[in-house]
Amino acid sequence: MMKLLPLTLGLSILSVLGSCTTDSNAKRDHAFIKYWPPPEGSTGLRLAVKDLIDMKGYVTSAGSEHLAKHRAPASEDAECLRIARERHVQIVGKTNLTEFAITASGNNSFFGTPKNRLGGKREFIPGGSSSGSAVAVATNRADVAFGTDTGGSIRVPAACCGIFGLKTTYGLVSTKGVFPISPKHLDTVGPMARNIPDLVKGMVLLKRGFAGEYAEAVADHPSARHIRVGRLYLSGTDPAIDKAIDDELLAKHFKIIKLDNDFKAKWAQAEDDGTTIALGDAWVNDQQYADKAGVNHITKLVIGQGGRDFANGYPAAVKRKAAWQRELRRVFTKVDFIAVSTLQSLPPRFPFWGSSVVFEWLVFNSQNTVGVNFAGNPALAIPIKMPARGKVIPVTSLQLVGPRLSEANLLNAGRIISQHP
Repeated sequence: MMKLLPLTLGLSILSVLGSCTTDSNAKRDHAFIKYWPPPEGSTGLRLAVKDLIDMKGYVTSAGSEHLAKHRAPASEDAECLRIARERHVQIVGKTNLTEFAITASGNNSFFGTPKNRLGGKREFIPGGSSSGSAVAVATNRADVAFGTDTGGSIRVPAACCGIFGLKTTYGLVSTKGVFPISPKHLDTVGPMARNIPDLVKGMVLLKRGFAGEYAEAVADHPSARHIRVGRLYLSGTDPAIDKAIDDELLAKHFKIIKLDNDFKAKWAQAEDDGTTIALGDAWVNDQQYADKAGVNHITKLVIGQGGRDFANGYPAAVKRKAAWQRELRRVFTKVDFIAVSTLQSLPPRFPFWGSSVVFEWLVFNSQNTVGVNFAGNPALAIPIKMPARGKVIPVTSLQLVGPRLSEANLLNAGRIISQHP
């Protein structure tokens, strides 16, 4: 979560300190802070858990050197792990993330930045903040990963790494035992996976009865022919990305309804307001760490900006939230989903020096995600093939936004889109 900060080029020193893993591949790509390989011959579901989520007996580092060294181990599991524990799911590790989950590139200067393998040897960003969860899934060392999403932290890394990621309806999944960023307004927990069937399995571990809801959604809409999609085009988006999304939606025979400029302006306001709340709440919850050793200087600058936002634009942004929720309810009387690119451009490479405040701001401003958090609605990031025009990254990402509590219908739409002819 970033927005325009004072143009201070704070360079992030990329310390390549070994993460606490027991597998050489896991250690090299920095996806995990702790990794526990499944038993040889195991065929059960492999679940990875973002290290923002408490696991009994282990320190929740939130991607921070300071917390890793000074925080006590969690006394109990986070509530969102309850079903997985009841079903004895194999948890294969705690995944890496950006410090305190408040920047967008996926950079972590202490544990090492997770390596996005989608671009081969090229150092494209993994996206943040659930960077390790995305890489763990993309590299097939987890079938499902739990991430958190306050302003795009599941959908952005899913888009960067070419996987699926679901931001759930605010309040649907308990955030008790999850390191807080914006618990009163924006924080959510959701699954990430390489395919829709595994993403469904992830939701089954987060919401009781979800398997039945999904089966009903598939039965109600086995194809796209009666599904109405409101298409939102945002200024600054790479035309090749918009074309790839349009081609996919048309090929699957969704009914497309173009959304007007009035809604586009309201979406832009919601993005600004959601960012203000995200930064302001990050300051409320993280200001205690702003002067601590072991906290990255970029993180400190973001926290400081949050303090300024909290003192200025925060109250007005909160007051506009209800109007934005009403606007989405109005739109969803006319369409079933809203389709927009998850990112306005393909993932960039890290600069040769690592990250900086300006680079994090540029990455954040390429995402179209925080307005959804501001409303509390669910949204699904879906990988979409790019046209073969010399693009290094072979996929982009479509974000489908649904009405509140429409997760099963969203995943069914994702199933339809991801089906091969």
